[in-house]
Amino acid sequence: MVKKFYSHTERIFERLAGTATYILGNSITFMIALIVVVIWLVNKLLYAQSIDDALRDFMHGFIFLSLFIIQKSFNRFSAILHLKVNELVVSHEGANNSVIDVEQKSEKEIAELSKEYTELIDKLEEIKP
Repeated sequence: MVKKFYSHTERIFERLAGTATYILGNSITFMIALIVVVIWLVNKLLYAQSIDDALRDFMHGFIFLSLFIIQKSFNRFSAILHLKVNELVVSHEGANNSVIDVEQKSEKEIAELSKEYTELIDKLEEIKP
């Protein structure tokens, strides 16, 4: 019962994390965040405040927007890396094709594949003198 609940919760969390990653790396989301930050900064600058407060607010806005840029860059890098690895796996005749599109698998499936490869490495080490 607990194992089934954990498995269900894990699948929901994986979908949520995947959706959040996609949304944070989307250019439309960045544009919305940029508009929100600009409105926020303009609103803050209209009120009399010290230069330290203004600088702090600008840095907070900059760091907030950097999150979206970094996520977009990471999504692109990750997609390119997966394509290259998939190409290498497909091009090798003796390769195990179960690792193609491994990024689409659940954490449990990835752990099982990892265990299989660990066992394979152990067997190979036993064979080598």
